[in-house]
Amino acid sequence: MSAKIQAETGIDYETIVRVVDSFYVRVQADELLGPIFTQRITNWKPHLQTMYRFWSSVALATGAYSGTPMPKHMVLPVDATHFDRWLELFEATVRDECTPEGADHFLARARNIASSLEMGVASYNGAILGRGERYYKAR
Repeated sequence: MSAKIQAETGIDYETIVRVVDSFYVRVQADELLGPIFTQRITNWKPHLQTMYRFWSSVALATGAYSGTPMPKHMVLPVDATHFDRWLELFEATVRDECTPEGADHFLARARNIASSLEMGVASYNGAILGRGERYYKAR
């Protein structure tokens, strides 16, 4: 399965490393997302290693990641605005680092992940989202 995906998208492990590294440089520099990450991640190397395994599993179906990301994300002080920004930065990164097919492959999965995490955050905060609804914290 991984070989087929690689052939169709141009994504390989080196691409994943480039995408993850480039994306998190953008995240750390971002006004909205940077503070959320830097308050929680003091040693980036283990986080990046985890993200390489995560995206290898998600993008290439390698099974390299076996964690549970939802519990770590649902407690974060984020809402739809943050997930939209995360997707903007991720899309810019994959468009810069991948073939068009690879970028589309990554983005389809990233959108599903963002939607799932947003629903988890909403639920944790007592909001049940209907189809097409977004979660915005009271400001």
